Amino acid sequence: MQELRLKVRANFVNKYKSGFPLILSDAVVNVKELKEEGTIVRLVDEKNTFIAKGYFGKQNKGYGWVLSKNEQENFDKRFFKNKIIAAINRREQFYADDSTTAFRIFNGEGDGIGGLTIDFFADFYLINWYSKGIYRFRNEILEALQESVDYKGIYQKKRFDAKGQYVEDDDFVTGERGEFPLIVKENGVQFAVYLNEGAMVGVFLDQREVRKTIRDKYAKDTNMLNTFSYTGAFSVFAALGGATKTTSVDLANRSKPKTIEQFSLNAIDYEAQDIIVEDVFQYFKYAGRKGLKFDLVVLDPPSFARSKKVVFSAEKDYKKLLIETVAITEDNGVIVASTNSSAFGMKKFKSFIQQAFAETGYKYQLLEEFSLPEDYRTIREYPEGNYLKVVFIRKVNGK
Repeated sequence: MQELRLKVRANFVNKYKSGFPLILSDAVVNVKELKEEGTIVRLVDEKNTFIAKGYFGKQNKGYGWVLSKNEQENFDKRFFKNKIIAAINRREQFYADDSTTAFRIFNGEGDGIGGLTIDFFADFYLINWYSKGIYRFRNEILEALQESVDYKGIYQKKRFDAKGQYVEDDDFVTGERGEFPLIVKENGVQFAVYLNEGAMVGVFLDQREVRKTIRDKYAKDTNMLNTFSYTGAFSVFAALGGATKTTSVDLANRSKPKTIEQFSLNAIDYEAQDIIVEDVFQYFKYAGRKGLKFDLVVLDPPSFARSKKVVFSAEKDYKKLLIETVAITEDNGVIVASTNSSAFGMKKFKSFIQQAFAETGYKYQLLEEFSLPEDYRTIREYPEGNYLKVVFIRKVNGK
């Protein structure tokens, strides 16, 4: 495979020597020489001394990933198999836990291969390719996975195109085709997942610990609001934790039948719950007009969202959304504030919380916080990879 030497700017050399994995366009002198994704690249300093080796693949803000500091490394099946086996060994406890049958077995740069994730769903595996560059190694990685695990079937999602969006394609790769919905478990709760229906499968596995915490510690006897609810996973856990009622709100038409499906799967009477297909931003205005209040509110918007009337960016607009949430939260109620935006860290996220409560005039108490669970392995050298930030906040009684 073609190789290309990339000259790293002097002020970035130590960053890459210390293990930073993302190849940034700003860090490379001759970035315009990068033409074909999948090209193997050698990072060198201005004296042409070898630093690291990786591949070119456009993903988000990067131009590829460092895979090795060994100049002689070949990115062949053996290389990928060693990485996959090491990742699986780190997750032995997940395979041994019968109460959870859906988890991540390989998490990109956290397990040594940026641009690639692999999830386990009850003996089926799902590969996510995040760039054309990593997809060029498809055959080697697929063979490595097949030789490393026992599986019923393997599916894939190609999450790349010129705009960084999902590419519709045949998701089935090899083995046997699953019968969908595929029923998986998470801490004893059942979920219906679809590995063959577009970009999302029905549940976001990175929120596992947050859902369990809601069920076990915060849901009992509450009137719960789940915003941007998708298939209602938070609502299911709240109902099973003893919530008197849940209200799930999402703009997507498919959210209602999908949420009904998840409730029914867990023997919850969905007709006793509210499942609303509406723009969440408009629902906040409705709730304010009607004087609706909730004891427990889950606020988990996408990093970026566009509806007919609203363009939302977590970095710019989360504080405003939180102010609206405080207004419809009962005194002593709990807000589960969550974001998956990698554009800012936990410190800035907490500043949004502080500012929102300051502007509403209410006091608050930080109860607990979460980042990515253990199966979503990250590395210290790349804190941006630990994108999830969740804070449980109590709205203290009285201003």
